[in-house]
Amino acid sequence: MTPRRGPVFVQRRTYRRRRTADGARMLPILGAILFAIPLLWRGGGEAGQPAADLAATARTAWVMGYLFVVWLGLVVLSGVVSRFLRPEDDDPDDDPDAAAGGHGGR
Repeated sequence: MTPRRGPVFVQRRTYRRRRTADGARMLPILGAILFAIPLLWRGGGEAGQPAADLAATARTAWVMGYLFVVWLGLVVLSGVVSRFLRPEDDDPDDDPDAAAGGHGGR
């Protein structure tokens, strides 16, 4: 007979923590993509301007505003993600002192 194997799946809390950590690792990539988007924008030309001027760069004020909003969004999002990745101090299963009687095994 073969020995019994343990459960294949991890606990729900561990799974969510790992996926949150994966999301935190993707934040710099998301930020780089969002910061590169203004490079694709074209300036809005007036009706009387030649077609060559339509490829001019976007207005600096709009680009700076966009970059500030993206930066602020990334800061808030990383703060939220870091809240979920904080170690939980109130978990008695992970506390070695609690298993030893609360006195460090003395």
